[in-house]
Amino acid sequence: MKNEKRDLIVLSNNEIIDPIAMGNQVEALNKLLLSVENLHCFCIANEIIDINRYKIIQKPHLIQQMIRERMTKPFVFIFNKN
Repeated sequence: MKNEKRDLIVLSNNEIIDPIAMGNQVEALNKLLLSVENLHCFCIANEIIDINRYKIIQKPHLIQQMIRERMTKPFVFIFNKN
């Protein structure tokens, strides 16, 4: 696992927050986000709309292929399904 630094905003309804408990909470959030933030999950949650060819691409392996291409084309959009 990579140890990446990220900015998180953690809200709590308690007035006094134990620093150890907050550290544990942030560590748990980091582990959770590392497990779901990957290319495969990204490709499942998004689709590509290609206006040039009048196509919507929804297959994850085709989305990965198009994302990895360095040349960007006009009127090709990544659209979130949520």
